[in-house]
Amino acid sequence: MSEAQVITVEQLAKCCGQNNLEVIDVRTPLEFREVRVVMARNVPLDALDPHTLMQDRDESCCDTLYVICKSGARGAKAQQKLISAGFTNVVNVEGGTDAWVKAGLPVIRGKKAISLERQVRIAAGAITCLGAMAAIITGNVYLSGIPAFVGAGLMFAGITDNCAMGMIVSKMPWNRCQTESCSA
Repeated sequence: MSEAQVITVEQLAKCCGQNNLEVIDVRTPLEFREVRVVMARNVPLDALDPHTLMQDRDESCCDTLYVICKSGARGAKAQQKLISAGFTNVVNVEGGTDAWVKAGLPVIRGKKAISLERQVRIAAGAITCLGAMAAIITGNVYLSGIPAFVGAGLMFAGITDNCAMGMIVSKMPWNRCQTESCSA
């Protein structure tokens, strides 16, 4: 297995003049629409198919592919997915788009959206609160399983860094782009 390579945003910015520089942003389309690195194109992590991506690259498939996300974690997951599929020239951008913005490098800004993390907190809080209230009001002890289930899910998400509620929320209609405004 190939060792995971990383690059800083400053190093990547210096490479921007090169031909065939390809940066894929593995965040959700709404995150991508909100702020993105100028030369990045969106390939969400949940839709990333390494073989299709590499086939689409054609003659540039041997060139370095840079992956970027919000802070580096999803980029590392995408990098590992690509490396596991046999593609070795994949580099994760350390610190992601947050680091790029913080460094004052050029970005494209679009429509602001509520982050998925905030949406998950809102949904988890609402389900937990309503479940607890329903259990108290009705006196039905089985309804207390609702907040317990949400709490267990949040604990699992924290331990594994995989959030089922986040994946569900990301598929909601308000988190989907209805026009081409989300694409590069």
